[in-house]
Amino acid sequence: MILQPLVPVDGALPGPVLTEIAALYATNHAFFEISGDFPDPGRITVEQVAAALADELAHDGAEVLLARTAGRLVGLAATLAHHPDPQAGDPDPWIGLLLVDATAHRRGHGRTLAGLVEDRFRAAGRTGARLAVLDDNPKALAFWQAQGYTPLRRSADREKGRACTVLRKALR
Repeated sequence: MILQPLVPVDGALPGPVLTEIAALYATNHAFFEISGDFPDPGRITVEQVAAALADELAHDGAEVLLARTAGRLVGLAATLAHHPDPQAGDPDPWIGLLLVDATAHRRGHGRTLAGLVEDRFRAAGRTGARLAVLDDNPKALAFWQAQGYTPLRRSADREKGRACTVLRKALR
């Protein structure tokens, strides 16, 4: 698996890549039913995905990483260099979203992608990583705990007030 940063060209996301990403999002309608990020999770459009990615990339220190295996887009990770609220006093980078093509679940892509993101954080000298899992998503919580993340606290997410659990993993 290789990771490629998603980089806007002349302020816009490249059309063919955006189409690939929208197809990836569309395979994950079950997750988006839980998250409520799209009005109709069964009909996610390229325009909606473009807006969601623009929102992700608008944060200082944000990065969207595309995961490819044999040239095929199999996943995406959105990361933040630090918590978006400077008052949080949180020194760790965050994984805001880790999405794997639902047609390729249970093949190790999520574990590999998470590991590569953690390796990037380590290479940057970071000593821990955090993320938040929606409480309505027990499969995601089990996945992240299997990757070595431990719950820190219950919280509400910043954007929609959804109940979630904040987890952390020490990066050694």
